[in-house]
Order: sequence, then C-alpha cells, then structure tokens
Amino acid sequence: MRYWIGVASKDHVARGVAGGFCQLRHGKAAPLKRMQPGDWIVYYSPKIAFAGDAPCQEFTAIGEVIGDDVYSFEMAPGFVPFRRDIRFLAARATPIRPLIERLSFIRDPKRWGYAFRFGHIEMTRADFELIASRMLGDVPEATVENAHPQRSLALA
Repeated sequence: MRYWIGVASKDHVARGVAGGFCQLRHGKAAPLKRMQPGDWIVYYSPKIAFAGDAPCQEFTAIGEVIGDDVYSFEMAPGFVPFRRDIRFLAARATPIRPLIERLSFIRDPKRWGYAFRFGHIEMTRADFELIASRMLGDVPEATVENAHPQRSLALA
C-alpha cells in the first residue's frame, strides 16, 4: 500500500470527487500507472479555481484507488485525459499551513510550495495519517471502515 498526493485546483478536484475518478498532471497516464488498487490519494489544492488566482492551500479530497484500469476519457474535442477510479471518502477540507512543519515531504518550510511542483508525489504513511486524521476527524467511523470491504483505514 502506497500513499500519494495529487495537485489540482479545488474546482477540478470537486469534479473528480463527484465522478469518482482522479486525473493528474493535466491528464497524463504515467502518474496514474504508478498507483495500484488499495493505494490512497490525498488532493492538495493550491487554488480555488483553475482559471483563477484566489488561493486555496488546502487538502481537499481523500480516497482509495479502486479498479485496475487507467483509462482515457474524452472531455472535449482534442482533450482526452487519462483517469483512474477512486472511492472518495466524506472529508473536510484541511488547511496545509498548520501541518507544514510536521510533513516530511516538505524539506524547507519557508519554500513549502516547492514540494508540490510535480503535481503527483508519494508520501509516507505517517504523513498520510496526519493529513487523513485532520480530514476525517469529524467523519463517522462507519464511513471510514466502509472505504474498502476488506480493510479499514487505521489512523493510529
């Protein structure tokens, strides 16, 4: 089991959550192929809207990778990004700033945004559990346990 961060604007993340899928790095297949069923992804949203400048700076979605397929989907003529199915959990958006000093993938707290430059990064289980505990803290336990029929998300 591996833990990932995807980077996308909050409005794009909302589309993925509503549709039960993720897209990464403007629809590239390679980062999706690195993920496997049972892995977990957390989305970080630097902006509220793709076309806007208003900052968001929150973790905005969390979910489990399901299914074996990376597939293409025509969103518009000439734009056919790749997707992967995700079972998103009910979660609350969580600001990153209170967590910056505690996340191991952030090497320099003064330049913390640099960590997200590639749009898809792997994180440690400890980092995932810290973020997940903030996002799922007010979510009923049954919601978390039902994320996968064979496994529950332990937030030790």
